[in-house]
Amino acid sequence: MPNKWNLTKEFILASQSPQRLSLLKNAGFEPIKCLSADIDEDIYENEKPEKYVARVAAQKASFVYQKEANYCIVSADTIIVAKGQIIRKAPDEDTARQNLELLSGSKHYVLTGYSVIFPDGKQITKVCKTKVFLKKITQEEKNALLASKEWENVAAYRIEGMLSTFVKSIRGSYTNIVGLPVYEVGNLLKKGLK
Repeated sequence: MPNKWNLTKEFILASQSPQRLSLLKNAGFEPIKCLSADIDEDIYENEKPEKYVARVAAQKASFVYQKEANYCIVSADTIIVAKGQIIRKAPDEDTARQNLELLSGSKHYVLTGYSVIFPDGKQITKVCKTKVFLKKITQEEKNALLASKEWENVAAYRIEGMLSTFVKSIRGSYTNIVGLPVYEVGNLLKKGLK
């Protein structure tokens, strides 16, 4: 199917994330469909954050590739690491508040593991890391952010939302914080789907 980059092969996004889909579409890459990968995302004992996100991303891609082996598969997994702790999606508002308190007034890292499996079975899995500095967040600001529900279904926050007013600086890929390092993934697709 012709597309904005004149690629000759199609790909499937192994994610139901609207943020990842939007990032890809805005960059000129449109998957033929989005599929969720039903895998165990528990963290292994003593597993380092970089190893964790790379493993989960690779497993997500492999899960979908087993069903759709004729297509290129793109997957990703994003976490936040603050003060040595891995922060994933908060199951409730209390946890979301604890996450904000951990992030407030300090630096943290956003890590996205991304994995691409090409139709020939070749798999490339890497990790993109971005450093983020947040100002000290007041209780009133925390309450407003929590009430917005922006923290639901994402790794602690949406950088493109209300939390952007707390971001003092970013070192690295902005799109990585949203959920997918577009520079890295886009270039893999441009080379691999010609």
